[in-house]
Amino acid sequence: MGANDLSTALWRQRELLELLLFKFEEQQLLLAAGRTRWLQFSTREVEAIARRLKTAGLSLMVSNADVARELGLPDDARLRDVASAAPGAWKEIFGSHLVALLALTNDIRAIRNGNEKLLRYALRSTQETLNLVDDSPSTYASDGTTKHVLRRAGLVDASL
Repeated sequence: MGANDLSTALWRQRELLELLLFKFEEQQLLLAAGRTRWLQFSTREVEAIARRLKTAGLSLMVSNADVARELGLPDDARLRDVASAAPGAWKEIFGSHLVALLALTNDIRAIRNGNEKLLRYALRSTQETLNLVDDSPSTYASDGTTKHVLRRAGLVDASL
């Protein structure tokens, strides 16, 4: 039956979104603790989940199109439309999935935006720290004194 397949695909989508939310929260903890050394591993895991979400999304689209067709809706009907047209308990089941998917998507968007802010803050702090270190190379002048040949760019141009 198409409704069972759709419900299974929706559960799979929810599980992957929950896993993605967990990985973003993990990244947030790493950033907040200043443990950026481990971000590369967390980023790889997020990318792997994103690839799995694409595959699961295709399966979900096919299942949704099958159920939409059974209900007399167009193949490209949204889940909201399928849930509204579904008979009996399926209406509530699909509606519950829709509400959960929307909530997860909003949570993921919020934490991802927070992580971006933390990353920008970490980058700015790193730049400021590097600007404090004067390790510009020097060379000898013709009179035997040393002179700096290159100056690091500052975060703020103080001469303005």
